[in-house]
Amino acid sequence: MDSISQYFLQAVRAALKREQVDWTQEMEPQDWIALFRLADAHHILPMVYEAVYACPAAGKVQSLLIPFKKRTRQSVMLQTMKTTAFLQLYQHLRKAGVTPILVKGILVRELYPNPDCRMSGDEDLLIPPEQFPLCHQVMLAYGMVLSEPDMDIQIAYEVPYGKQNSPIYIELHKSLFPPESEAYGELNRFFSQAYDTAIEIPVQDIPILSMNHTDHLFYLLCHSFKHFLHSGFGIRQVCDIVLYANAYGSQIDWLRILEQCKAIHGERFAAALFRIGSRYLTFDPVKACYPQQWQEIQVDELPMLEDLLDSGVYGSANRSRLHSSTITLNAVSAQKKGKKAGNHLLKTIFPSAKALSGRYRYLERKPFLLPVAWADRILHYRKETANTPGNTAAESVKIGNQRIELMKQYGVIPKD
Repeated sequence: MDSISQYFLQAVRAALKREQVDWTQEMEPQDWIALFRLADAHHILPMVYEAVYACPAAGKVQSLLIPFKKRTRQSVMLQTMKTTAFLQLYQHLRKAGVTPILVKGILVRELYPNPDCRMSGDEDLLIPPEQFPLCHQVMLAYGMVLSEPDMDIQIAYEVPYGKQNSPIYIELHKSLFPPESEAYGELNRFFSQAYDTAIEIPVQDIPILSMNHTDHLFYLLCHSFKHFLHSGFGIRQVCDIVLYANAYGSQIDWLRILEQCKAIHGERFAAALFRIGSRYLTFDPVKACYPQQWQEIQVDELPMLEDLLDSGVYGSANRSRLHSSTITLNAVSAQKKGKKAGNHLLKTIFPSAKALSGRYRYLERKPFLLPVAWADRILHYRKETANTPGNTAAESVKIGNQRIELMKQYGVIPKD
């Protein structure tokens, strides 16, 4: 792990404890810029800035920090506006008879020392499918509009909404994961009783429906797992998991989560995250009531840590990494079908209609247009990579194969 990554983790840990780093050693301007770029890639620039700006080492480069100070203030103000707008919408939905369960988002943001420094792009609401028609009408009456007007909202498992002249963005879920996904659609079965065991958590004195704490922590792990199968995930999701476990550990059925993790071949994956949390962040096994059965899982967390640091938030560090997800998803899907996980290069270039339906909505109704989607996808990829050094098909294949080996290391895919 390089020095910038070490500085980054120190800053994140300090932010989670509402402390300042005590760096006294002189850092080169390019090191500061690299640190803030890494924080930006993980969408936690405000957290890192607040943890480092007053340390002795930063005193010598205050002029260099001015742009990052400005962006931090803007991000915090925007997040405050998003939070206010969401809470108003949520109350409106409840008054209209809709019972949405909130996942992630503001419920984990409130666990941070400074919630508005933990940036969120959207809020995710889960509703019973039978409530979707009512919820959709209530959203429209409130002024929300479909972010993808051409999508078939009856078929889609997730429907996004925005609002003109407002920063609010909502993803309305009929299920937590796309049911059609061969790689992780089965995860939905663990949350079939979410409404029966839902609880209320007050946020700014407003009761918010949530999954019970065991289900919610498992969902946070599954959400990270899903992105791990794609192109990776960033440190922010590990922070969410750590803070949630610390806050509600005594109310969590850890052994049930362990059995569920084993059912999806994700117990070593999850154990690595908790070990990262313990060694580099603020996970407290005693406070979280983290049982011995979890602590006995033998796992090397460093390869996982290096992968998530390289990935940026949701694996978006670069286009090659994003495009590598087709390789990893094909490998996981093959394993679930009892086939050998390999490169599946042809499937990477020419995915199935089901695999592309999320991006090309028309394939849901007209799968015979798959060749059109293939052509558009290849053309779009060539445009993306034309002027970006290092973002090539060869690089995507390289990253994809490396990440398949990583999945084998953590038992997600069986070793050859």
